Amino acid sequence: MTGKITVGMDISQLAHQGGVATYTQNLAAKLSEVSDLEMVYFYSSLRQFYKGSLENVKSFRFPPSIFEILFNRLRSISIEKFIGQIDIFHSSDWIQPPTKAKKVTTYHDVVPLKYPAWSHPKIVSVHKRRLRLVEKEIDCVIAVSESTKRDLLEVSQIPESKITVVYEAPTADFKPQLPEKIKGFKEKYKLPDKFILAIGGIGERRNLARIKEACRDYPLVIAGHTLSWLSISELELLYNSAQLLLYPSLYEGFGLPILDAQACGCPVVTSNVSAMPEVAGKGAILVDPYSTEDIIRGISEVREVREKLIKRGLENVKRFSWEKAAQQTAQIYRTLVNSSDKT
Repeated sequence: MTGKITVGMDISQLAHQGGVATYTQNLAAKLSEVSDLEMVYFYSSLRQFYKGSLENVKSFRFPPSIFEILFNRLRSISIEKFIGQIDIFHSSDWIQPPTKAKKVTTYHDVVPLKYPAWSHPKIVSVHKRRLRLVEKEIDCVIAVSESTKRDLLEVSQIPESKITVVYEAPTADFKPQLPEKIKGFKEKYKLPDKFILAIGGIGERRNLARIKEACRDYPLVIAGHTLSWLSISELELLYNSAQLLLYPSLYEGFGLPILDAQACGCPVVTSNVSAMPEVAGKGAILVDPYSTEDIIRGISEVREVREKLIKRGLENVKRFSWEKAAQQTAQIYRTLVNSSDKT
């Protein structure tokens, strides 16, 4: 194929907070800088206007539930009716619209499919319905880790040849900060001088009950619970302020907080299951998330190897970048378009 590849990408997740929104924002921004791609973005939300800086965003004031019915169930209208002609459509984790273009989608995890008890039944039904469409129609699935790829092979009929691993990267260009900035941040939010940081969430997956038990003798700050969600610049200061990140999640498809903490020079204690060892590399202490005693052991061990953990974490995070993710994703687009030209 000569000329630019026109790629439609669903960025509707930007209406929400969390890891999928972080992935969507960072990847979309870097893809827009790839010279042989012409990006057009599909965004739908009833309550949240698109407020970003991406160009060529086609915005619609409808809730995702309407498009889920329209695209996943009725399947009578193509995505081209909303964003024009495209060569590639990169779908979100919610809808799989009909299209004449080559189809790419990203799986961040398979929680509703592998652990349905952790999700609302409506979410489980949507993901099961969408999976059937992915299995039938998709040209390439991007898995954000080898662990997520293994999970997909376990819970789906997607052939391994159609799954490609493309790693995520830190939320932003985080780095260690000056002591005076950290001091001002702690004063602003009345944080303890020394504290353990944990990441909140809905349901039991983030393992907060065991975290609280393991930290009964330590000051504990839980982002999203004891401390409200912060802007990206203040999130960077939060990681810089903590003595360690305690992240013994029961399951993660990737685990962005691990990289965010490592980039800030914050030691990490995380789980020895799913994607977390893969992402943490040698820059974290791994623990059994189902054992409070082992989590306590991990916390205590940080004192002995703190400087080594910081150094290894800063080195580990260099493996990941959004530029690399965008280039690898763009290559997937090129391969699919070139393969269609030959048929």
